[in-house]
Amino acid sequence: MNDDKKFLVRLYLLFIPIAFISYLFHEFGHWSVGEILGNDMIYSLNYVWPRNGHYLNESHNLYVSIGGPAFTILLAVVSLLILEKYSTIFAYLVLFFQFVLRFFSLVFGGFSQQDEARVSSIMGLGTYTVGIIVLILLFLIVIRASNKLKIDLKHNGYFFTVSILCQLLVIATYKITGL
Repeated sequence: MNDDKKFLVRLYLLFIPIAFISYLFHEFGHWSVGEILGNDMIYSLNYVWPRNGHYLNESHNLYVSIGGPAFTILLAVVSLLILEKYSTIFAYLVLFFQFVLRFFSLVFGGFSQQDEARVSSIMGLGTYTVGIIVLILLFLIVIRASNKLKIDLKHNGYFFTVSILCQLLVIATYKITGL
């Protein structure tokens, strides 16, 4: 195997820890907001909930729901800033995965069950509004970063496929272990 192929394989393998860290960071967003609001929250790989089964105040549902997508966007923006400064493919992988994380969840995870749909519904914006805004924002970040690093559609397709496989690995881990 030549050096370029070895490097690509290493990049693809990096999506595994990026996937787990991204899920944990997304859930940390929910957990942080819930805790800041005074709720005793339980944290897992793919779900956060109040220990007693309900929030101290009904409005907390909105804020806690916003926390996950907000942290996902934050991670993408910070990665973009690092990429802008250092032109590193490693920051690109992190920001790219954030788009795929929300895309996969919204498209294949049951749109109406996702954070963005819950936020849209609570705010009276219809089911899809916040989800579409989040996806467009993350997509624009990916486009900017792709252009900066001159990553073509073919390689983004490979990254997308590997990202989906890594997401399935995280979901399987969560289902098997319950963590």
